[in-house]
Amino acid sequence: MSHENEYYDNMITMLELIWGEGYMAPGGPGNVARMLHGIETRDKRILDIGCGIGGPALEMAATFGAEVVGIDLEAPLVERAIAAAQRKGLSDRCTFRTVEVGPLAFPDESFDIVVTSGALTQTKDKDSVFRDCFRVLRPGGSLSCYDWMKSAAPYSDDMLYWFKVEGLTYALETLEDYEMHFQHCGFVDIAVNDASSWYRSQVSLEYDLIKGKLYPRMVELLGQQDADHFVENWRAMTIVCNSGEMRQCYCRGQRPD
Repeated sequence: MSHENEYYDNMITMLELIWGEGYMAPGGPGNVARMLHGIETRDKRILDIGCGIGGPALEMAATFGAEVVGIDLEAPLVERAIAAAQRKGLSDRCTFRTVEVGPLAFPDESFDIVVTSGALTQTKDKDSVFRDCFRVLRPGGSLSCYDWMKSAAPYSDDMLYWFKVEGLTYALETLEDYEMHFQHCGFVDIAVNDASSWYRSQVSLEYDLIKGKLYPRMVELLGQQDADHFVENWRAMTIVCNSGEMRQCYCRGQRPD
């Protein structure tokens, strides 16, 4: 199945302005720390699914002492990640590759940890992905993910409008759905932590920033039209976050020893 690239240059620039160089998900380096909290990473082999432009993977290598393989469907993102690893002198501990939709092209039990941040938000068949994560994990290994999720209610007009403004493909599920996926796939010690209150306050701060102090810089880098588009994007996002319809969650589980 072919994949159509959705992330364009100005969108990536905007995400980095908000979340930091190399990051395409909320929280920047702090998000990496939350995903890996309590997991031994030194000299461990990590698979980063949906690595984007490489910020999280490079953080895992530089700060957490891991050997990281990052994969993504979008070749332009992977090219930027490879260049970033070279600039930072981390190419020996952090490699990236473009992949196709489908099973992970890695042998059984080849990673100690699998992480994914915001990538499965756009994946319909999550159960198959989690089963494949279980397969490539070594016994005792951990799967840890951060994702954007939804409430159990049908989508409101506000949510549908945000999807339209956002311009990305979303296949959102509930926190309860994620817990069931982990159980079905054989994971144990499952933890599902609702982070919606954290991002609800964070997104309001981001919105204030981009319509205020950061706005002139956005116009300079993105042009007036895209700068205004992202202001509206964040306004729409604050509405669905504040209503509780759009949620955030950290989930993790372990492959049994």
